[in-house]
Amino acid sequence: MTRFRSARLLFTMSLLALAGCAPLQVRFGSRVHLAKLPLTSMQAGTPKGPGIAPGEKSPLVATITKPDGTALTTEGAGKGKVLWSDLEVITTVATVNNKGVVSLPSDPRLSDGKVPHVIITVPSHPDLRAELDIPVRYDRNFTAAFQGSRGSNGLDGSSGTDGSSGIPGSSDPDHPSAGGDGSDGSDGRDGENGGSGHNGPPVRVRIALRSGSHPLLQVVVSAERHDHFYLVDPQGGSLTITSEGGSGGSGGKGGRGGRGGSGGIGSPDGHSGRDGMSGHDGMSGSSGSGGPITVTYDPQAKPFLNTIHLVNSGGPKPIMNEEPVPPLW
Repeated sequence: MTRFRSARLLFTMSLLALAGCAPLQVRFGSRVHLAKLPLTSMQAGTPKGPGIAPGEKSPLVATITKPDGTALTTEGAGKGKVLWSDLEVITTVATVNNKGVVSLPSDPRLSDGKVPHVIITVPSHPDLRAELDIPVRYDRNFTAAFQGSRGSNGLDGSSGTDGSSGIPGSSDPDHPSAGGDGSDGSDGRDGENGGSGHNGPPVRVRIALRSGSHPLLQVVVSAERHDHFYLVDPQGGSLTITSEGGSGGSGGKGGRGGRGGSGGIGSPDGHSGRDGMSGHDGMSGSSGSGGPITVTYDPQAKPFLNTIHLVNSGGPKPIMNEEPVPPLW
């Protein structure tokens, strides 16, 4: 009986952990409320390492120390018992969700030249406070991917019609007559071929160099009436720009052949009709080709072009233009 109760308790606690029911998690000991605990200090950090890039997310971990030296860490990345709902987090430049995950906007113009700052406090213990700066990094492998529209799917073929049954004859020994033959089922129609995928969209790229002790590449990628901004550190960072053709549409399914009609009962029975042949499945459409890519780069950026990767399989060779490009923002 004791073993059964223990197994049931463990099962219940597992369900509660998955459900995220904070009051019950506290009751079962998997979480704690800070308001009822004596606390002396708090620290905060980012376990993935210092720094966050535009478009990235980085978890926070707060460590709170009790008078006896016991350390309590936050739930989530900290794998601890402290609820983020017991803390208050204020950020500048970046944002943070209710699980302690910091996000930086993907547009580098919003964080350029700024340092995200995080302040964590404990409302139930006003004397506790932790602050940290999260440097913005640009030595990441950024991507700008565009794709043509997928081809349309082919229509399924219609099924053949079933044959009609033969007319019954007579099985009377004195007046026998043969049953009529059933008619053949008609063939199913072939499925239509899928449409070809559309070619990738044209992409225009402009590259300027922000010179200095640590040069950075300013890049604007324009496609489909939208501009996308990137700030790339040539020392460890890169930007891959892709214009890919859309995939071909699926071929339609061939229609089922009609069933042959059954022969009529008689003496002798009539012959059943033949089943119609099923239609052939349509062929998938071919994929589109990559779209044209045109790059205009400032002469000062030329030594760092190896960090820009262009991919447009099946498309024309990218065009590279060297001419003065002023700062892009």
